Amino acid sequence: MTIEISEEAGVRSLHFGSDWVQGAMRIARPFALELDYTREMMAALLLRPDADWPRRVLLIGLGAGSLTKFLYRHRPQAQLVVVEIDAAVVAAARQFFKLPDDPARIRIEIGDGADYVARAKPRFDLILVDGFDADARPGQLDTPAFYLNCKARLGDAGLLSANLLSRRKDYRQSVERIDAAFDGRALAFPSCDSGNAIAFAAAGEAVKLTLAELKTAALALKKDTGLNLLPTLVRLEQARTCRDGLLEL
Repeated sequence: MTIEISEEAGVRSLHFGSDWVQGAMRIARPFALELDYTREMMAALLLRPDADWPRRVLLIGLGAGSLTKFLYRHRPQAQLVVVEIDAAVVAAARQFFKLPDDPARIRIEIGDGADYVARAKPRFDLILVDGFDADARPGQLDTPAFYLNCKARLGDAGLLSANLLSRRKDYRQSVERIDAAFDGRALAFPSCDSGNAIAFAAAGEAVKLTLAELKTAALALKKDTGLNLLPTLVRLEQARTCRDGLLEL
């Protein structure tokens, strides 16, 4: 895989041999989430608003390390396991995107994410799936077997957050696969302008939050981390994703 770095208007971007942006960092704010879809993946923190959650996180696909860095900075109790298929991506994240070198909190495994969840034994509070090849294809990371294995790796308050990216902008089949694996406990947020849609699925404890409760959690998250998810909640409400003003998983 060819790795390329570009910079424009204070933003450094990662590419895998194409114009497709695989990750980005605003140089002046290296721990902030620059891309819309990475911010929306962190909406998982609204669904489990306990400040002590998550404690164990699995990230499949490193990219520029944005999600890893955000959790490292703002959830200091979290142990992070990153599975990245290409060692060169890890090297690029360290050299160009300020990925912390802290083995006590960030463990990086070079390997295939689908293979990892099939054989791994630890349970995680949060699994973040954001893995694509140079042609923006997820491969085995968007299959029924993969999603079933993710569910098996989640603990009692476990959540899956998956970036669904399609050049056709049609995520229905992916959402149906996740929904089937999680026994109907999945939903997709309305897609971002970039064409990304984020799907969430729950295992164990139920998620049952009103839009008002989500807004309260979003205001607290913004105060604590600078991450503003209020626009996401507006889109949720406009799209009527939450039936009767209630988000349930």
